[in-house]
Amino acid sequence: MVTPPFSRRTALKNMALGVTAWSTSSWLPALADVASATGKKPKSVILIWLNGGPATIDLWDLKPGNQNGGPFRKIDTKVPGMQISEHLPGLAAQAADFSLIRSMSTREGDHSRARFVSMTGYTPQGAIKFPAFGSLVAHEFNVENDIPSYVHIGGRPAISGGGFLGPQFAPFVVGGRSRRRGPDNADLKVADLAPVSPDQQTERLQLQSELGSLSTMPTSVVTDALNSARDRALRLMNPQAASVFNLEEEQASVREAYGPGSFGQGCLMARRLVERGVSFVEVSLNGWDTHSNNFERVKELSQQLDRGCASLLNDLRERGLLKDTLVVCQGEFGRTPRINGQDGRDHWPASWAMMLAGAGIRGGQVIGETSADGAEIKSKPTRTADLMATIFRGVGLDPRKQNMSNVGRPIRLADPDGTPLEELL
Repeated sequence: MVTPPFSRRTALKNMALGVTAWSTSSWLPALADVASATGKKPKSVILIWLNGGPATIDLWDLKPGNQNGGPFRKIDTKVPGMQISEHLPGLAAQAADFSLIRSMSTREGDHSRARFVSMTGYTPQGAIKFPAFGSLVAHEFNVENDIPSYVHIGGRPAISGGGFLGPQFAPFVVGGRSRRRGPDNADLKVADLAPVSPDQQTERLQLQSELGSLSTMPTSVVTDALNSARDRALRLMNPQAASVFNLEEEQASVREAYGPGSFGQGCLMARRLVERGVSFVEVSLNGWDTHSNNFERVKELSQQLDRGCASLLNDLRERGLLKDTLVVCQGEFGRTPRINGQDGRDHWPASWAMMLAGAGIRGGQVIGETSADGAEIKSKPTRTADLMATIFRGVGLDPRKQNMSNVGRPIRLADPDGTPLEELL
């Protein structure tokens, strides 16, 4: 069977090509409206997601001299008494802007379940469709903007839908590399297609309208999702606003500072997005599932993390954005203090570390402590529920606020068992 030259599939594909070629224009009036109504700039969150479970004992909580410690050295930071990996020198110079939690202690050691808990703050419960906390942040701030309020950069997100909040709060995905790939040094290409002319755009919108008028499909979750995707796509098809995803508008020196790989350029894109009022941006750095050859891989990944994340913090601070942007750097769990027979580390949720910076967070602090071998929490055990409550408080949201779920049960932003870390706020 020969495929007709202008099929429904071709029409939808062409519409999709048009979407990827355009960006936004009405973000500035939207931000002005929000600022006028509230008297302040809305907050944003950037999640640096270390996908696969990073060996935080080799990043934030080193144990040199112990048999579990590995070969990496500690280096001093700008904060007296705070030391981190020798492979994070750029972040060491920014330590006054961030704080470390070295006493994260969670239960889930399976990647899928741990990602779910880390991204939603809840363990799976029957039919409840928990949204990612990026969806929650986007929903609570509810900034009207041509750019989606929740953007994920690099691979596919751990939670792809908007949960019980609806598909309009699902992450908009930029870049499509699998989470299973290791470090990547390719440039991030977001709109690498020929631009669509205004006439072509008008024709496609007319086609979409005609296709919609012929549809007899009843309203359902599927059609709601399709309509939401269409509406978001149309808002992105403004030919006067291609700049937000066009990194070539940045000076070469700025792009170079972030690093040439997709992660570093993703961090730069994150800055551009929050600058335009996007509520939540997620940037994935994949490859942290280091069951073997841990130290070589963590060294390489640390260098990418250091360059991209340190440049992001510096850039946000210099532009006056850090006070309104909360940066979270974590994975789904840590890795075993004990080094296995393949020079690797295995899954370890019992004691691990992460970093927080920016809006609502007091920098230059270390929360919690692990034992000399890294295997146990000695002080201030911190659960995901506590972290979520802290994050929401940091951006000015009440973690006790409730939303109605898809099963008719009110669900708080953060698990009610969570307690914010007041010393960080």
